[in-house]
Amino acid sequence: MSGSELDKGYVAQGVEQRWYDFWEKEKLFAASEEGHGRPGYSIVIPPPNVTGMLHMGHALNITLQDILCRYRRLCGDNVLWVPGTDHAGIATQNVVEKKLMAEGTDRHALGRQAFIDRVWAWRKEYGGTIIRQLKRLGASCDWDRERFTMDDGLSRAVREVFVRLHREGLIYRGEYLINWCPRCHTAIADIEVTYDERQGALYHIHYPFEDGSQGLVVATTRPETMLGDTAVAVNPDDERYAHAKGRKVLLPLTGRTIPVIEDRYVDTAFGTGALKVTPAHDPNDFELGRVHGLDTIKVIDDRGFMTEAAGDRFAGLERFACRKAVVAALEAEGLLVKVEDYTHSVGTCYRCQTVIEPNLSKQWFVAVKPLAEKAIEAVAQGRTRIVPDTWTKTYYEWMNNIRDWCVSRQIWWGHQIPAWYCQACGEVIVAEETPTACTACNSTDLVQESDVLDTWFSSALWPFSTLGWPDRTRLLETFYPTSVLVTGFDILFFWVARMLMMGLHFMKEIPFHDVYIHALVRDEEGKKMSKSTGNVIDPIDIINTYGADALRFTLTAFAAQGRDIKLSESRIEGYRHFINKLWNAARFAMMHVDRGYEEPPPANAGLADRWILSRLDNARKSTADALDTYRFNDAAGALYQFVWHELCDWYLEAAKPDLYGKNGEEQKEKTKQVLWHVLRDTLVLLHPIIPFVTEEIWHALPGTQGSIMKASFSGAGGTGSDVDAESRMALVIDVVTGIRNVRGEMNIPPSKNLDVVVHVADETVHRHLEEQQEMIINLARLASFSIAPSGEKPGHAAVSVVGEALVYVLLEGVIDFAAELARIEKELAKVEKELDGVTRKLSNSGFLEKAPASVVDAVKATSGELTEKQAKLKAAHERIRAFV
Repeated sequence: MSGSELDKGYVAQGVEQRWYDFWEKEKLFAASEEGHGRPGYSIVIPPPNVTGMLHMGHALNITLQDILCRYRRLCGDNVLWVPGTDHAGIATQNVVEKKLMAEGTDRHALGRQAFIDRVWAWRKEYGGTIIRQLKRLGASCDWDRERFTMDDGLSRAVREVFVRLHREGLIYRGEYLINWCPRCHTAIADIEVTYDERQGALYHIHYPFEDGSQGLVVATTRPETMLGDTAVAVNPDDERYAHAKGRKVLLPLTGRTIPVIEDRYVDTAFGTGALKVTPAHDPNDFELGRVHGLDTIKVIDDRGFMTEAAGDRFAGLERFACRKAVVAALEAEGLLVKVEDYTHSVGTCYRCQTVIEPNLSKQWFVAVKPLAEKAIEAVAQGRTRIVPDTWTKTYYEWMNNIRDWCVSRQIWWGHQIPAWYCQACGEVIVAEETPTACTACNSTDLVQESDVLDTWFSSALWPFSTLGWPDRTRLLETFYPTSVLVTGFDILFFWVARMLMMGLHFMKEIPFHDVYIHALVRDEEGKKMSKSTGNVIDPIDIINTYGADALRFTLTAFAAQGRDIKLSESRIEGYRHFINKLWNAARFAMMHVDRGYEEPPPANAGLADRWILSRLDNARKSTADALDTYRFNDAAGALYQFVWHELCDWYLEAAKPDLYGKNGEEQKEKTKQVLWHVLRDTLVLLHPIIPFVTEEIWHALPGTQGSIMKASFSGAGGTGSDVDAESRMALVIDVVTGIRNVRGEMNIPPSKNLDVVVHVADETVHRHLEEQQEMIINLARLASFSIAPSGEKPGHAAVSVVGEALVYVLLEGVIDFAAELARIEKELAKVEKELDGVTRKLSNSGFLEKAPASVVDAVKATSGELTEKQAKLKAAHERIRAFV
């Protein structure tokens, strides 16, 4: 393909698939286990759920990782980007169970193995959707090394880790209070609980003394749990309850008596200062119960219904229906003192949003304190760095207050816990391989634990299990520790902290040097995207409409550290214009450049040529520095500024006389050579962010070979920074800009050639302007351009001050001053009328209070635009009035 064969406009559809197929076929994403002297650079993808579909959070995450990988390849590194998916235990099981329900059956009817077979079949048919979508986005993963958390290698790693931790006493089984989801029918970890502020009630209930006399009043938000109370606690320093110490009270509605205990845990300021203690249904009460040796009575079952222990009146009721029944019964018996409105934090399952139920259950736990200490130390010592650093404090707070990790889940899809129970003697056998007999009594009557491991357990091993551990593979030696982990803040604790703990424990080394935490992608008003609010922007729809490159550049341009992205289609469309700008610049360049140039750009080229080479060098350094420090938006900003403003707006315009041969064949050839190098290197700098269009142009550019992915980010060396050329060109740009501003303010059409006189006393500036006189005439579209050390101000001239130079634009015969004044006054009156209406609206308190925030913001933006326009019109009016 030659330059002349580039289509008139860039159309992403078709181009993107063609180049992605080419990259895959040529194995351009593949890493080398040997390295051959190249530095190793590795990233493991945060494995999306096998049930997942690409959303904007994924799109941002994958784009940033892909930028880093493509950039490091261009820098000569041996890059391994490991892709894969997570088996997503609960989510995947729910999907398949819904399908079974539609067929009129369920997993229990199928049996465990048949159900698991169905899940594998579902995964084979539907589980690759998100991988295909990642490819649409341009993800340059080493797909030959794709992993799945349930594949044989990772399953082997999971078993070994579980068994070793158990042998070391870091995994144990015990009966504790855990978070239980009645909808998912499984335990969930503390960090899988989402807390929402909800409007509820605080119920004040009278607990009489056992002799029937006036007793204590307790306050609770969950009156249904009182049926399982085994004590009332007061603070020993609370004088209000000195008379109650050592006594017993009657538990309302049950006929049981329970003791009044003393503990300084009790907050005297909450409620009445008397605390009902329900060890089986509250984590803090559970700890109180252990300290004071209280009974545990479970009154809510795994489905969220009341048990027989709740009593005949309430057994079988759904928990929230029971709450109403208990309140009604208390009121009927005169034991409900009062009910207050109360806002409190309610824990819900992060997967299905069901209110979680603290549940007394025998589960498997990881004792994480010893593991957490090393992970805290690794970050404190700087061995692993969290970027931006603001998240480091959050990391420490969570890790310093970490609780043991409940890793057992009561589902079938996942890694079945490698523990077996002897039915003869009760021995528990934990082993990597299935045992044939009990190690204690030699019985063969063994039953494997039915629970599976928490999905995050296998994910915690991801940085080393995906590289072949527990075998000491060449891949592991070459690429572990990985270079950086790119992830969202929401899984800093779910995943990042656990990978640090497991990596340090089993590899004796950190799993990654850097953790880059990216922000959320929100809608244009800053709201979180959700299907319920209807503000979701589907990345695949965007790719179909605007192309992957436009989406990638938009996300990158707004990916500032610590700042959420406000995304809208208009912004994506705006960056599609940037893609088209690059395309058109390439088409123009290749109309003039008909061959490649192996030799570096000439050092003795014209001023504009030297200047653009210097600006290219600056863009290269700025982009590299930004990517090296994860300032993705700065990289996009530097490239946008260079391409749109410096290359297209200035250099290509300045180079046209040379390219058209007006300054001789020698200069024409030099400019062609510079233009080829600049376009070639610009494509390379842009490639990590917009890979498809750069590959397309690269193959059309004469003199290029192979894929752009094989190019070098450092380019051909160039001429480096040229301070002299930049200083001289800056003077030209300032003068031309000053003339263009006058043209705009005076409403002078671009086609009208102007006469300009410059007064400047500085001999150096005078000489520079004389040398670049032809360039200024060309760029500013002038009829004449004369320079003098000083002189009288020309009549009817608008002046622009550029440093010590006075640039006079002669207006005699160019403008009908009276007509222009009339035009400005008419437009000014219209603007002021509109501004008055907007101002009155913004001063109306009713509007500000009742109108949606988006509407108010839009009116404020209109006010700002009209105010700015008013100021410009007034300035133009004053300037022209001076000539009348």
